[in-house]
Amino acid sequence: MNTTAVVLEQPERLHLSRLELSAPTDEDVVVDIEWSGISTGTERLLWTGKMPMFPGMGYPLVPGYESVGRVRAAGAHSGLREGDRVFVPGARCYGEVRGLFGGAASRVVLPGARAVPVADELGEQAVLLALAATAYHAVAGGGKRQAIVAPDLIVGHGVLGRLLARMTVVAGYPPPTVWELNPVRTEGAEGYQVIRPDDDPRRNYHAIYDVSGDAQILDQLIARLAPGGEVVLAGFYSEPLHFAFAPAFMREAQIRTAAEWQRPDLLAVKELAESGRLSLEGLITHREQAMQADAAYRTAFGDAGCLKMILDWRTCQ
Repeated sequence: MNTTAVVLEQPERLHLSRLELSAPTDEDVVVDIEWSGISTGTERLLWTGKMPMFPGMGYPLVPGYESVGRVRAAGAHSGLREGDRVFVPGARCYGEVRGLFGGAASRVVLPGARAVPVADELGEQAVLLALAATAYHAVAGGGKRQAIVAPDLIVGHGVLGRLLARMTVVAGYPPPTVWELNPVRTEGAEGYQVIRPDDDPRRNYHAIYDVSGDAQILDQLIARLAPGGEVVLAGFYSEPLHFAFAPAFMREAQIRTAAEWQRPDLLAVKELAESGRLSLEGLITHREQAMQADAAYRTAFGDAGCLKMILDWRTCQ
């Protein structure tokens, strides 16, 4: 059994390849992918070659952790059924080609326990569940936080910033302020305001959530904190972060890193999306056939007007 997959041979060198798939076990499912999203955070770092080294990192690799498809075959102990639509957070089923994170392919094999059934009505929007889970985890902290401090300032109005703002409003907290420098991305707010930092006089934010990925921004954010306030690093940073100690000391600032989302986060946002409480509308702005993957990746990383690019795999089965 084989698949057509996006293979990143080295930074900025991408093509489609036909790859052999690992044989499924009784605990696995075979999924025909319908759509996969392109991440402008972690996947951009893989594309540019700036991803920090970690165990298993290397090229060639199959990217992608935002995929949705139909179960083609289900092992007896997989817990799923043929025909189920599922969210796929990636796969490692390509032999010597690494799966980082392995979801950008026409067909994948993965443990049934990792795939999450989703309502048919979500359709292509289900690719957004990973980013929604990232936003949810940043606030909830995987259920380990004693008290939830919702964001009153969000830095960045990309997909992750928009989801974080929408969740804050849905949860009944006061609408956050969102900073955005790019005028192309200032529109699309739902129940909150988007402004430039220079137009914001406030200096007493209690919880600032940064999803910009800007490693140079900490001093600017600490200067906007109330005493005892918190900066949450919810983006992904390829460069070392640093800050001046004295302003942080005077405010007794707290700095927290939001880790990778966990399955309970994904299940929580799935319920919010399926119930209609969390809108995923307006976040997918670009679509491309999977055979045009190279152009799609370049658009996703180079066009500021592209919030979320998805690849359509339905003609590649």
